[in-house]
Parts: sequence; C-alpha cells; structure tokens
Amino acid sequence: MELQVGNKIPHFISIDANAKPFDIKYFLGKPLVIYFYPKDDTPGCTIQACSFRDNYEEFKNLGAEVIGISSDSLKSHQKFASRYKLPFILLSDFDKKIRKLFGVPNDFLGLIPGRATYVVDKKGIIQLIFDNSSSKIHIQKALEILKRM
Repeated sequence: MELQVGNKIPHFISIDANAKPFDIKYFLGKPLVIYFYPKDDTPGCTIQACSFRDNYEEFKNLGAEVIGISSDSLKSHQKFASRYKLPFILLSDFDKKIRKLFGVPNDFLGLIPGRATYVVDKKGIIQLIFDNSSSKIHIQKALEILKRM
C-alpha cells in the first residue's frame, strides 16, 4: 500500500550507520525528512546525499532531522557516511521492509529501487511525497515544504 499525503507514517525500526538500534517513535515530535535512495556510492545517490549534507544546517535550523534509507549493508553505510562526511542518519533496510511499508516504487522497469522523499510534520503526518529519479530536486522540495510548516 502506497502512503499518501495526510497519512501517518508507519512505525519502523532499523539499524543506523553507527550500528545503533533506530526506532522512528523516538524521532516523532519534530519534522522529519525521510528519503529513500537506490544505492550508496553511486553517482546520483552521492550527489543527493552530499546535497543533504551541504544543506543540513538549514534543515536543523528548521527543526528537522534527515534520515536516508537504502537496502545497503551497515558496512556500506559506514563507508559512505565516512567518505562524504554525512552528518545525518543512514538506515539499512536490507530486507526492504521499510520501503514496502512506505510503498516506494522501483524505477527503470522495476529493476532499481526507487528514489522518494517524505516530509513529515511533528505529529508524524506526511506533508510531502516527492517521487522523482532526479537526485538534485529532492532537497529543494523538502526545504520548501518545511519552510511552510
């Protein structure tokens, strides 16, 4: 089932890039930018992650936390975060359960995991879903909606 604007985000747990347990319930109460991306260290995903990194202070100034999710392993996330000095949370969705909970579609004939960004308000309600293969536009769209919230 694909989530829609106005839906509450589903509860999920994972492991972050620091090998610590992650439970979304502890992050509700502040705006969230949750973005799903295909794979660590690929050109588009690196551009997107570095754009979130470069704008991270602006997200923090708006009270938001950024969470990146892909099916990459914990080890891959650790290397990716370290290599590009990513200050935000990266979660491993190795079994693609979180992706399925959100209903994130695949791209390119269903072969590559899709790229989607969700902006969630303090109550856990989705205010924006941006599903676009262009990695550069997600940050701009997320900041626009956060500024209006």
